[in-house]
Amino acid sequence: MEINWFPLFTFVIITTFTPGPNNLSSASMGIQFGYKKAMGFTFGIASGFFIVQLITAGLSSSLNSFIRLYEQPVRYIGSAYILWLAISLIRMRYDFEEKNISTKSFLKGLLLQFVNPKGIVYGLTLYSTFLISLTNDILKLLPFAIFFSMLSLTSVTAWTLFGAGVKKYLRNEKIKTTLNIILCLLLIYSAVDLSGIMK
Repeated sequence: MEINWFPLFTFVIITTFTPGPNNLSSASMGIQFGYKKAMGFTFGIASGFFIVQLITAGLSSSLNSFIRLYEQPVRYIGSAYILWLAISLIRMRYDFEEKNISTKSFLKGLLLQFVNPKGIVYGLTLYSTFLISLTNDILKLLPFAIFFSMLSLTSVTAWTLFGAGVKKYLRNEKIKTTLNIILCLLLIYSAVDLSGIMK
């Protein structure tokens, strides 16, 4: 089983904890209503994210022979996606404002995952590139799906609890720029390693 752990976890941590539909909506909930009222929404996100993880893992497993045949092109596509995330970080505004937000339910948090392209592409990238050596056995991918989902719950909980604080500090342009550059460089490293062009 050959897994490049550092690039994998670099990609997972940065992608999970940086702004996206899940994190920004959770931050908005925390800012507007506080954690208790947002709990249903955050647990809905985590549950829906787990289902999406199972679906993308299953697709990767069932398409194992196809993926292996086109492993290098898939790696390039995954690398391109990560590079796109890196470039997006440079222009990240961290804008948590949301007009007329209402308290969202568990079901709304869950359903958000099925229209969230970041989560879907994230899962396909993980299982068809970083974890391609495991795609012949979906049971080996299950612990990863559980772990990634728990990490997602940790992320949305943190963004909910500390939304107001994160918003306050990221108004400082120097802090925001420094953070974005560091995250961008780490994502570029992950993309280059994943592509295999340096091997």
